[in-house]
Amino acid sequence: MKKIIAFENVSKIYNKNFYALRDVNLEIGEGMFGLLGPNGAGKSTLMKSLITLISPEKGNITVEGYDTKTHSLEVRNIVGYLPQDFSIYPNLTAFEFLDYMAQLNNVGGRNMRCKKIYEVLEKVNLLEQKDKKVGGFSGGMKRRLGIANAIIKDPKILIVDEPTAGLDPEERIRFRMLLVELSKQKCVILSTHIVEDISSSCENIGLLNRGSIQYIGSPMEFILKAKDKVKEFKAINHEDILYLKDKYEVISIRRTSKGTFLRVVGENFLGANKGIEVEPNLEDAYMYFMKYGQKVNYQEGENKYA
Repeated sequence: MKKIIAFENVSKIYNKNFYALRDVNLEIGEGMFGLLGPNGAGKSTLMKSLITLISPEKGNITVEGYDTKTHSLEVRNIVGYLPQDFSIYPNLTAFEFLDYMAQLNNVGGRNMRCKKIYEVLEKVNLLEQKDKKVGGFSGGMKRRLGIANAIIKDPKILIVDEPTAGLDPEERIRFRMLLVELSKQKCVILSTHIVEDISSSCENIGLLNRGSIQYIGSPMEFILKAKDKVKEFKAINHEDILYLKDKYEVISIRRTSKGTFLRVVGENFLGANKGIEVEPNLEDAYMYFMKYGQKVNYQEGENKYA
């Protein structure tokens, strides 16, 4: 797979001693790549470094062969970005908003812009709303408008930062499907702390924690890291629940007519006289790492896939 983006020993430091990014080495190719990590892990800093909004103190970033420090304009021309906090002009219609943004991005003359606006509105399923003011759009519609804005200049790379935060389940599914469709023609980077978004759409993922890349590979390989580390226990009483919460990382509590069942991840299950081993999923693997990450080496060789 062709390498499109490369981070080489990239570090970003705030206040002289806080590392938002620490020696990040990462290569990203075609398709859809998921960047997973908790809030404060450094995901937004990494994205902003990639699109040249901020400059790292150490290391190099290249996008399609362009160095972000010396060719920032070229990089911005081939990258589309949807930030977590996407600003709109509420009194403009969807068409007016995209026309204004297209002019800022030098997207041809009037006829070319009109054609492009219709194309992107159709892609994000907002064509019927083109004459409605965007201030009345739902959260999901605003996000889809943000994608339309990000792709109106036909970038080779699309970056979306926490795109489904605050959306209802139906809009989240619709948004993920849109990104998957776009990834057939572009490199799409999805940065999120929502595990479900990654597991449902990304072929390859990277785990960023405390500014460092901890894992690069497929979601399935990541899940295998939690093999034999997930169990379901039946709690007899409240004391059982407190004991399990204290000893393990509780993923879910399920109350049924047959009792209360806790799904947990942990280590050292030896000696436990109850509990059923269950197959892990991506959320289990993620929570296992966040709880026991200092004890587990998740890094698979070099930080790349190509």
